[in-house]
Amino acid sequence: MAAIRFAATVSYDGTRFVGSQIQPNGPTVQEELERAFERLFQAKGRVELAGRTDSGVHASGQVAAFSAETRLDAATVGRALNAHLPQDVAVRDVVVVPEGFDPRRWARKRRYRYTIWNGKVRAPLLRRTAWHVESPLSLPAMNEASEALAGQQDFIACSGPLEPGRTSVRTVSQAEWIREGGLVLFDIAADAFLPHMVRRLAGALVRVGQRSLKPEEFARLLRRAEPASMGPTAPAHGLCLQRVEYDEGYVL
Repeated sequence: MAAIRFAATVSYDGTRFVGSQIQPNGPTVQEELERAFERLFQAKGRVELAGRTDSGVHASGQVAAFSAETRLDAATVGRALNAHLPQDVAVRDVVVVPEGFDPRRWARKRRYRYTIWNGKVRAPLLRRTAWHVESPLSLPAMNEASEALAGQQDFIACSGPLEPGRTSVRTVSQAEWIREGGLVLFDIAADAFLPHMVRRLAGALVRVGQRSLKPEEFARLLRRAEPASMGPTAPAHGLCLQRVEYDEGYVL
């Protein structure tokens, strides 16, 4: 029987995970997905993810791909995987994709949202998914500074040193702040992201909103391109990978 290639949208609460990719120092999302795969198909299999999320970071739209020899249709595979997954991980929109589909390399855009609870009193029900910032934030100033992120440029200021040969140039197509009641939301989309890039940007832009960093100073820090000069790094639990977009193979 020939193997069938599947792709699925994956949601997870990242609180107890040390990250999305398998590593030796704690539980990961990939580990849970591969464990569910083994239980369903009675064979070991590799589950590939579209992007790497850090310890404590959430996802509503991560994309996973895997191949299996099965006669089950995609919808049945999805239901069966969920029966074997823990409560903090779920798959949806399982579809058959081309044999060579690579969720990371075929991706054209990733969308993240960083969530802040901006109020004097903490919100206990949001403690896993939002950073509590007590001081008032100026969204006009934060959006003015965010204009400097548009387009293709070097974002090494938002990342530590990279491995030799790895580029820090990325193309940002959206970066904006919106307010919904006490929630302040940072939506950002790019072709790819550097490690801690969104969290460092969120931390620096909160400084802009607090008037401790001017929008023009933020832009200068970005253009100076000194590794890890942008920050502080915002807490992981406020970040969520919302969507990964493709031109082909997995288009919803």
